[in-house]
Amino acid sequence: MERKNDITPYVADETRYDTMLYRRVGKSGLKMSAVSLGFWHNFGGYDSYENCRAIVRRAFDKGITVFDLANNYGPPVGSAEETFGRLMKEDMHPYRDEMVITTKAGFYMHPGPYGDWGSRKYLLSSLDRSLQRMGLDYVDIFYHHRSDPETPLEETMGALATAVKSGKALYVGISNYSPEEAERAAQILDSMGVHCLICQSRYNLLDRHTEKLFPTAEKCGFGMTAYSPLAQGVLTGKYNHGIPAGSRADGKSVFLNKNSIKPEMIEKVSRLEKIAERRGQTMTQFALSWILREKTMASVLIGASRPEQIDEDVKCLAKLDFSAEELSEIDSIVGTV
Repeated sequence: MERKNDITPYVADETRYDTMLYRRVGKSGLKMSAVSLGFWHNFGGYDSYENCRAIVRRAFDKGITVFDLANNYGPPVGSAEETFGRLMKEDMHPYRDEMVITTKAGFYMHPGPYGDWGSRKYLLSSLDRSLQRMGLDYVDIFYHHRSDPETPLEETMGALATAVKSGKALYVGISNYSPEEAERAAQILDSMGVHCLICQSRYNLLDRHTEKLFPTAEKCGFGMTAYSPLAQGVLTGKYNHGIPAGSRADGKSVFLNKNSIKPEMIEKVSRLEKIAERRGQTMTQFALSWILREKTMASVLIGASRPEQIDEDVKCLAKLDFSAEELSEIDSIVGTV
């Protein structure tokens, strides 16, 4: 519940666990809220802190327990973790044991040879800095953010194992790994006495390549979580009739711009929207439900620029079942892998 008076201590909604779905992550004892809140956008140093605060409060009040960060989220880099640290101090610290807090390292963080990729030095020093920014003793999940073609995988996985054995992370995972890399990473971690808990990958109705990872996840016993489930907003349908002024595609985003939204994408979204309407869902809810239809998916990561988006997004949990006819129609529109 959102508070207008910032002096009033935050007290979480007592009904927050009543409607959220919690899914077990692979072959582990951990459960994640089926919807997670990502800090990739809108939580940096240039964003409104009070808006960030309202979003996080609303998310927790709706039963979202997973808060997903990375060392380089911002901008500037590191500022999303700093924002989260302030939120923990001012609002969320009484609820630390009810939260799954994650961070990552693997993309560019700072100049020089020790601020990128997958060396032991980079990963473990990055984790220390992340903990400092967030004011935490440990994170629940520490991810390697992307595979490193030049660092031995044994070194990278050894750093993740050290993070667990040192008590600075309860679990570890990987992100943006191919099926072959993921299987080998899981095997190396297993040989070190540490389980690979989860793999985070881009997955949405317009990008289904992650489905190739599902057999590996089942074989190795790790769960999956999806980022970019709305294809940077394209799957909301808001670009179906052009680029709205002030939207992400109208700005300077390197991930989504006017040139990256192709006519064939819009044509697919327009056809999918008709299925969503028949199901009584918004296009956003439909896209999120479709991801969570897959039992391998422990959670789907959403972003938000305002608290009301949380309210709408979690409604996807009301309709996770798809008929064979619906799935066949969806496949005919977007294709399969």
